Amino acid sequence: MNMQTNVSKAKQLGADADWWRGAVIYQVYPRSFQDDSGDGIGDLRGITRRLPHIASMGVDAVWISPFFTSPMKDFGYDVSDYCDVDPMFGTLADFDALVDAAHAQGLRVMIDLVLSHTSDQHPWFGDSRIARDGEKSDWYVWADPKPDGTPPNNWLSIFGGPAWQWDGQRQQYYLHNFLASQPDLNFHCEAVQDALLDVARFWLERGVDGFRLDTINFYVHDKELRDNPPLAQDQRNSTIAPQVNPYNHQEHLYDKNQPENLAFLRKLRTVMDPYNAAAVGEVGDAQRGLEILGEYTQGDDLMQMCYAFEFLANNRPTAGEVAGVMDRVAAVAADGWPCWAFSNHDVLRHASRWDLSRDGLKMVATLMMCLRGSACIYQGEELGLREADVAFEDLQDPYGIEFWPEFKGRDGCRTPMVWEADASQGGFSSANRTWLPVEEEHLGTAVDRSENDPDALIHHYRHVIALRHAHPALQKGSMDALVADGSGLSFHRKLDDEHLFCAFNLGDDAVSIAIPDGRWTCIDSSASGVPAEITGGASLELQAWQSVILTAKEDV
Repeated sequence: MNMQTNVSKAKQLGADADWWRGAVIYQVYPRSFQDDSGDGIGDLRGITRRLPHIASMGVDAVWISPFFTSPMKDFGYDVSDYCDVDPMFGTLADFDALVDAAHAQGLRVMIDLVLSHTSDQHPWFGDSRIARDGEKSDWYVWADPKPDGTPPNNWLSIFGGPAWQWDGQRQQYYLHNFLASQPDLNFHCEAVQDALLDVARFWLERGVDGFRLDTINFYVHDKELRDNPPLAQDQRNSTIAPQVNPYNHQEHLYDKNQPENLAFLRKLRTVMDPYNAAAVGEVGDAQRGLEILGEYTQGDDLMQMCYAFEFLANNRPTAGEVAGVMDRVAAVAADGWPCWAFSNHDVLRHASRWDLSRDGLKMVATLMMCLRGSACIYQGEELGLREADVAFEDLQDPYGIEFWPEFKGRDGCRTPMVWEADASQGGFSSANRTWLPVEEEHLGTAVDRSENDPDALIHHYRHVIALRHAHPALQKGSMDALVADGSGLSFHRKLDDEHLFCAFNLGDDAVSIAIPDGRWTCIDSSASGVPAEITGGASLELQAWQSVILTAKEDV
């Protein structure tokens, strides 16, 4: 494919250069979405087969987690060939067919680029470890041991233990922020940056519309390899790593979040812009996530969007906490753009994590579509899927195996999608055994059952996504006047002549919401008895997990 072809496709999808701003993105975890080959593992043809479901949600784009060639020690986040498809998922031709089919249904395609590290099976690493003076000797982060033979510094791996692995062939340690089989690339080497930019070009030429950038703040390390300082106990949290992981005991000043990263992101943006492509970066930092989000998305020469982990944390957010996060974003990322997710492939599903009822799940879906920023929906979220209970003997995730039973890993949110309640393996696969077991409790809300249930969550997701698209202020407007009073939360969204007032009850007890001055029309409400026309100065009572959205009849 050439650039002209892809530019033409972009025009078919709409010429809006800001298509990503306020977009709703549906995340697919390929291993668990749809198995077309019958081997018990999802694949690209399976995704293509199920694209009508994704399109029916009304979303703007689909984000596909890694499908590149990989030994699968971390299930595709350990890449051994950036420019090919792992045979378990299919072929490059299958990917091209997926892109064409997605575009034909009005969906943009974003793929998951893992640039901070590779697999130790990548040829680059094989070349790098041969000798200290080879062509790729500095493509990874190598360092001599301390005089006593111990690692160069105190950096820790997110997956447990030191972030350094001894290599007997080269007689040095190499850095790995994740598994020892995932060596970190050295972004201080220009040749590494150039090679990764070529990877981005390769996929853009194949028609992708953007990237989800894994661990975007991990790319560059401190060149001096200085020790991280300890983190005070009262500042530790489990947003990025489980509390049982000593990773939480450090302030990660030097192993990530380096200022030199901005220069690489500007280069990447230059590569993306001719294709009208957009990126959303994953910011993994428990203390400075929102600040880094602001740094990486400010202006028009860095990344378009980033997401931090505030709404991926274990605690159910209160009205005050939601207001606090959004106020903080306004303070540190006023010139940037957030992207919000409540669930993804790395955390417990929010239906379980926040222990939400059906009404609660509906309300937080409405809330997501009203927050300033773009939004990511994880596969099965629209069905209200709860975290699956995966037995230890069925675990695949090395993270869960390492910290079991205090932390059970990520497999519970990665079990296969359920399509048909009465079909073998929930319609996911014709295999007798799937890579993770299908959760029996999920079958009751399988897609076919949900489609035939007027009160099913999937219909509410379609409704609130359509609502977002119908009101530009919800997509791209400003957000201000946040008020949190008990479990009540309200704010204004404005763009040009459109002015919306959004109110929510994030609790189990009724709350009273004061209506601002002016004349308002109700455009959406889960509360009964809300009048079509409301005058400022009145108040509305919202019962548990209810919401209301009003539009101003005149400028107020």
